[in-house]
Amino acid sequence: MYKILMYLCVIIKIHIMIYTTELIKGTLKTIVLKQLADNSRMYGYEITQKVKELTFDKIQITEGALYPTLHALEEDGLVTTEVEYIGKRVRKYYRLSPTGKTKTEEKISEIADFIETLRFLLDIKPVVS
Repeated sequence: MYKILMYLCVIIKIHIMIYTTELIKGTLKTIVLKQLADNSRMYGYEITQKVKELTFDKIQITEGALYPTLHALEEDGLVTTEVEYIGKRVRKYYRLSPTGKTKTEEKISEIADFIETLRFLLDIKPVVS
């Protein structure tokens, strides 16, 4: 039974389209801001796993993309950080600042409008089930 389940997982995984880095790059700040808006505070790895889970593995954020984005958001005053010690490990949590909350709504609106423009430009018809 275990082998059958593993086989099915492999088959399902093969058919999942993972979005390219090029597509994700332009939306990464908004994705991170939205996750922080929905989850109050999160640490880096938690953000990557939550996005992966919510998108059924279609969006996989690498550490090399995430941490520069988090640092840029912090520099822009959109997120704040707090350090928590867990045993001998240090975990850095990120949280939206008041400015970050406003900016998140603006960025989501901007992307929604952009998606609508792409639908028109590329003549993408709604999928009817």
